[in-house]
Amino acid sequence: MNISKADLVTRVANGTGVTKLETEAIVDGFLESIKDTLIDGSNIEIRGFGSFKVVLRKPRVGRNPKTGIKVPIDEQFTPFFKVSKDFKTAVNANLKKKVSR
Repeated sequence: MNISKADLVTRVANGTGVTKLETEAIVDGFLESIKDTLIDGSNIEIRGFGSFKVVLRKPRVGRNPKTGIKVPIDEQFTPFFKVSKDFKTAVNANLKKKVSR
């Protein structure tokens, strides 16, 4: 199941008792803060959740899937999220239960 930003806002609003309008402003502010921080070249670490950082991907040769022609890809900075160990363990434990049913 995928959830949209609107679904996330609804879940947070229901869980906190804050209005949807206020919750949407908070979620938007949170996401903008993450983007702005990464754009500035800084990292974000949220204990128990994970860390956001920007990594430099080296130049490489790609391939056009339609034509098969090799295409050079320049080096580029890419936003990257690394999940925390505790979060990863919790996800695996929960999903293994669902799969084994």
